[in-house]
Amino acid sequence: MAYNNALSAYKETRIRTASQGQLIIMLYDEALKQLERSLELIGLNMSGKKDPSRLETIGKAVVKARDIITELMVSLDFDQGGEIAKNLFALYTWFNKELLEAHMNMDLARITVVKNMLGSLKSAWVEVSARTGAESLSNQDRPVLGVNIAG
Repeated sequence: MAYNNALSAYKETRIRTASQGQLIIMLYDEALKQLERSLELIGLNMSGKKDPSRLETIGKAVVKARDIITELMVSLDFDQGGEIAKNLFALYTWFNKELLEAHMNMDLARITVVKNMLGSLKSAWVEVSARTGAESLSNQDRPVLGVNIAG
C-alpha cells in the first residue's frame, strides 16, 4: 500500500513539474504502451487461445489510446502551430478512425501502422523538446512558447 502511494505521488509530481513538451511525450508513451498491449492481446486471442475476458482488455487498451490521441488533438494550438497543427489534427483524426476499425475487426495491421506512426511522431517531439529545452536554458530571459495542452 505504501509503495502504491509513493509511486502515485512520484507520478503526480513528475506530471506537475514537466514541461509542455515532456507532457506531450508522456502522452505518446502511454498511447504507444496501450497499443503494444492491445497488439499482444490480439495476438494471443488469434493464436487459438480464445478468451472472452481478453476482448474487454483489448477494447480498454484501444479506447485508452484513442482517448490519448483525442487529448493530443484538443491540445493543438492552431494559432501558433499553423499548418503543422492542421496536419497533426488530420493525422490524429485518421489514427482514431483506424483504431476504431481495428478494434472492431481485431486488425493487427491497422494498429501496427498507427503505433509505428505514433512512434515516429514521438521521436520528433523528443527532438523538438530537447532543442527547446536547451534553448530555454540559454535564453532564460525570453519566454518559451509551446503547444497548448490545457485542452
